Amino acid sequence: MFDVIVVGARCAGSPVAMLLARRGHRVLMVDRSSFPSDAVSTHYIHQSGLARLQAWGLLDEVIDAKTPAIRKMNYANHGIPLVGFADPIDGIDAVYCPRRVVLDEILVNAARRAGVEVLEQFTVSDLVFADGRVVGIRGREGDGPDREFRASVVVGADGFHSTVARKVGAELYNVRPAAGFTYYSYYSGLDWGLHHKTGFHEQWYGTWPTNDDLNMVAVICTRRQLKEFRQDPEARFLAVLDDVEPEMAQQLRDQGRREEPLRPMRYPDNYYRQSHGPGWALVGDAGYHKDPITGWGMTDAFLHGELLADRIHEGLSGARTMDDALADYVKVRDEETAPVYDYTTSVAELTLTPYLETVLGAISTSQEWTTKMLGIIAGGVEGYEIFAPDNLDRLYDDAGVPQHKRIYEPS
Repeated sequence: MFDVIVVGARCAGSPVAMLLARRGHRVLMVDRSSFPSDAVSTHYIHQSGLARLQAWGLLDEVIDAKTPAIRKMNYANHGIPLVGFADPIDGIDAVYCPRRVVLDEILVNAARRAGVEVLEQFTVSDLVFADGRVVGIRGREGDGPDREFRASVVVGADGFHSTVARKVGAELYNVRPAAGFTYYSYYSGLDWGLHHKTGFHEQWYGTWPTNDDLNMVAVICTRRQLKEFRQDPEARFLAVLDDVEPEMAQQLRDQGRREEPLRPMRYPDNYYRQSHGPGWALVGDAGYHKDPITGWGMTDAFLHGELLADRIHEGLSGARTMDDALADYVKVRDEETAPVYDYTTSVAELTLTPYLETVLGAISTSQEWTTKMLGIIAGGVEGYEIFAPDNLDRLYDDAGVPQHKRIYEPS
């Protein structure tokens, strides 16, 4: 009998399992994959996410894996540039974009060291119920026989198509249609740093350095372009760079060498999913998903994994009922993520609303305001420090925006 079973061992599951085991709880973690293994991902970890790795004693392992430090962000949206970097968060003055084959193994091994029992290549086929509560899982390791394990709480950290969510009938809410699709790959021979740029024709490209002296290069287009893109992905991939940043597109042709195939990433709609019930909880993409354009997936997995581990510990230790603890986890998660969810689903359209065009244009006139905006993106500055009406007035005053052109809220 375990205290907790975690289904899914990547960015959300391993932190939950590790943190609970460090507090003395008996934890089983299962995953259908084996490690090290790759996963579709943006790789980008914001400073606020790196702060959690640092607090857990794992950031040095990411750095020691020769993950490049990035200390300058080249951001542009429809020709409005924001260049610079956020102020340090908990002393962290860089971002890192590790490949998942590197990061996930670090996380799984940290869980093992904490005392988590880990079963790889274990596929969950069903949940075990008793008196209306989830009390365990059923599945098999590889081609082995069916096995059953029981616990006080089962955590689904098993992604978009979560088996745990499906078996408990967890419903979606606050759903917003997915706007785009992504293709990406890895290139050698480039020294570009980090770029994140949206062009004028509903196209975006991003690039950042990762492990093995490679740069991840990605493009995003709106879904109505998907059929055309699929007809010739390689040509369309380069065409996006030609449109958004022609000079870099030429450098890619002249200097870059693609080391792996292009990878498509077609993601589901943006959603929140009912994330707790009797004996179960969801974390990571299993419970909450948004467009990858803002790169918040892994950072949120860390933040919410820690939040969930704290609440489960409160329930297991008797500080509050488990049902109350899990309900509070979801309440806090939903409240804290609402601003990022709204911003992400807006910029994912690859258009610029009059409100954002006005605000970002004003921000771009000042390095002080640019640093503050990049701090919001990094998770170290609260959104109201720019977007509250009084602060917008100060921004508009500094930028010399006439009164008749000032916009204070999205239309």
